Amino acid sequence: MSLERDTPPNRPEQRDYETGLADSAHLDLRVWLRLLTCTTLIERQIKRGLRGDFETTLPRFDALAQLDRAGGTMTMRELSSHMMVTNGNITAIVDRLLEDGFVVRRADPKDRRVHKVQLTDAGREFLATMIPVHNAWVSEAMAQVDEQDLAHLYKLLGQLKNSALQRDEERDRESGR
Repeated sequence: MSLERDTPPNRPEQRDYETGLADSAHLDLRVWLRLLTCTTLIERQIKRGLRGDFETTLPRFDALAQLDRAGGTMTMRELSSHMMVTNGNITAIVDRLLEDGFVVRRADPKDRRVHKVQLTDAGREFLATMIPVHNAWVSEAMAQVDEQDLAHLYKLLGQLKNSALQRDEERDRESGR
């Protein structure tokens, strides 16, 4: 079986999820691996930038952004859910943001088992300096794709997202969750 590669001409081969995948592989598998590759490449650029320019990590940036979108305050469980990480992981992320003075964590007076995380002014200011730079990195990563194609891709990815959500809900019903 031939392992024809979908590598741009005159470019060294990159190690990614797609390299070495035969063209005869199922289209859905090739699309999935292409999505993973794109996500990994863009995420790597953003992580490098956050580390180099702001001495922070993508999870800390994401936590600050999630808190900001929610109006500045969330429970630990809500933050964990929105970031799609475990409660243990969110604790470590919030602990570091606490050390940096970017958030405060308080027990909920109505239920002491629940802890709320709140952005501080320093956290808001730090996020405000990072957002335009972060947005520029994302734009740079997509600069070779014209706006009309990006809009079409966005629409197609919305269809893919709906398909995946529907299947996820079906599996939940089948398993009794």
